[in-house]
Amino acid sequence: MSDLPIGEYGFLSDCHSAALVSRAGSVDWLCFPRFDSPSVFARLLDDAAGHWSITAAAATGIQRAYLPDSLVLRTEFTTATGILTLTDALALGADNRGHEIGAGAPHLLLRVAECVAGEVDVDVEYVPRPEYGVGRPLLERDINGEGTTLTTRGGPDRLVLTSTHPLDVDGASASGRVRLRAGQSLAGALSWSRSWQPPPAPCAAEEIRGRLQDTLTGWRSWSAEHQRFDGPWAEEVRLAGIVLQGLTFQPTGAIVAAPTTSLPEAPGAGRNWDYRYGWIRDASLTLRALWVAACPDEASTFLDWLVGAAFTDLQAGRPLQIMYGVAGEHDLTERELPYLSGWHGNRPVRIGNDAWSQHQLDVYGELLDAVHTLADQIGELDKVQRRFLIGVADAAAAAWLQPDQGIWELRGAPQHHLYSKLMCWVAMDRAIDLAGLLQARDRVEDWTATREAIAATILTDGFHEEVGAFTQAFGSTVIDASALMVPIVGLLPGDDPRVLGTIKAVKDRLCDERGFVRRYEDGSDGFAGTEGAFVLCTFWLAHALALTGQVDEAKEVFATALTAGNDLGLMAEEVDPRTGHMLGNFPQAFSHVGLVTAAYAIAELADGSAGVHRRPPSTR
Repeated sequence: MSDLPIGEYGFLSDCHSAALVSRAGSVDWLCFPRFDSPSVFARLLDDAAGHWSITAAAATGIQRAYLPDSLVLRTEFTTATGILTLTDALALGADNRGHEIGAGAPHLLLRVAECVAGEVDVDVEYVPRPEYGVGRPLLERDINGEGTTLTTRGGPDRLVLTSTHPLDVDGASASGRVRLRAGQSLAGALSWSRSWQPPPAPCAAEEIRGRLQDTLTGWRSWSAEHQRFDGPWAEEVRLAGIVLQGLTFQPTGAIVAAPTTSLPEAPGAGRNWDYRYGWIRDASLTLRALWVAACPDEASTFLDWLVGAAFTDLQAGRPLQIMYGVAGEHDLTERELPYLSGWHGNRPVRIGNDAWSQHQLDVYGELLDAVHTLADQIGELDKVQRRFLIGVADAAAAAWLQPDQGIWELRGAPQHHLYSKLMCWVAMDRAIDLAGLLQARDRVEDWTATREAIAATILTDGFHEEVGAFTQAFGSTVIDASALMVPIVGLLPGDDPRVLGTIKAVKDRLCDERGFVRRYEDGSDGFAGTEGAFVLCTFWLAHALALTGQVDEAKEVFATALTAGNDLGLMAEEVDPRTGHMLGNFPQAFSHVGLVTAAYAIAELADGSAGVHRRPPSTR
């Protein structure tokens, strides 16, 4: 229900869309056919907005885990009379293997409940509420043998639910209870199509089980071909890699920041945003993390998506837009859904995100850094790709002196944010190194001059002598965790006194009692309330400490950051400073990116040497 903690949920993906399943077996969030499509179930945001639950009556204990190397979720219910397992997955395309994972996904949710000991009463509730719960569809029931097929009518979509056991219909909902004995099972499948298309055929029990096994095999084949990290925390890195792949929209290569909307960053403060879009920043950092966690052969697809979405902006002389829809849409205008009460009553519920129109300079550097890291995977660039990337570098060179909204998308007056200038420096630095691949050696002299000018300005105006640290913006005394990126991207070595001073300031002024790091000091963003500690920033601190040679402390901070995950290892964006519970959209790409990159840095620097930026060695 909408009052459950965020950590109660598990994540399913078919690399097109996503579902969240509660510990009690309720699918409380599902969007078909894309991550950013209107929801089918949204009880996550309002009790009346739809769900599909399969649960053991009177359960006395619940345990759950992903089946190894997959996003197939297994939940075990213990009751006084028996044990029930529930296996859930969003079906991959038939015979999807390796790099093809997610191709042709059928938009099909699969669920199988099996009694493995004794006997268990199983309760089923099916409450479809398409279009974010705005309407109540008509349910048509067809009984086939002992099973039931339910078809929705009304609105632009059609849903077909197949259940191997009978369900009773009451208006726009259905429910039923069945007693299963050891060896008996219940299977269900939910299919989606447009209302004007032929309805999907009902799924027989054997087909549901077969598709479930095929999906498990598909995820494992992807893991076998991609997972390569064998350092400390290898299990956590492997899971993070699978989650990041699950946040990828396979048809285009776009990567969403998270599969949810409006889970609040600070309860009661209105910081509720829609994250179901492709931020250049998040996607670029995700691709870089996937290099560590999994060979990112999808990098070329992502670059094609971005060129298609953004090249027209650069050609027209406009700044690079910070985010796009997963198919390359530009206009992501934000609106509110006032009829939804929000998670734990936190309004507003928003769809769309007005940050698409903000000016943020850091995206140039993050994009070119990802291309620099993944050059081996991307291979030879075509003419349009080269022109685009040269245009990105030139745009950063032309714009770096401008103020902007910064990495945290502050909705106030533009400032000269340190992080934005730093990432413009990264854009120049990586473009210079990529000049041969870009066939742009004639640009190196100009890019080099700009890189040196940016560095000089950052070191002069970005470091506050009285504070003894790099601060959020030029002339500001506000400490911001993004300043930890100064050594991570290689502007200064980890043992530079200015880096050490910045790390100390972050620890002194941004760490809470448990050791989690907030993004910036309270009151500096124009919003009411105190937001939670930011999981990514905590991993940044671990990463930066490793670069200073303080590897033991880096490991301690890393271990603290890991506690932000739930029992499945999934992490939201933030951690509530009072309760330790998750806040923000979930699962969050940024948090899993931080885990992967910090684990890699600590593993590489475990010998205690002060590190500088290094390009990961090729996997090929």
